[in-house]
Amino acid sequence: MSDNPLEPGPQDYDRINVNVESEIEYWSKELGVSRDRLARAIEAVGEKVGDVRRQLGLTG
Repeated sequence: MSDNPLEPGPQDYDRINVNVESEIEYWSKELGVSRDRLARAIEAVGEKVGDVRRQLGLTG
């Protein structure tokens, strides 16, 4: 997470921790996709943010 508790974010900006609800919420909002679409992308390519971005058609 971010060092500032008022600005929550993921522990690791390179990977999406699917076991932490706040990270799913953060990345869904950050990437502008539904939780379901995010989950399908993670299932397809794994938890690396760059890979997920590419799977979603976003720049890596």
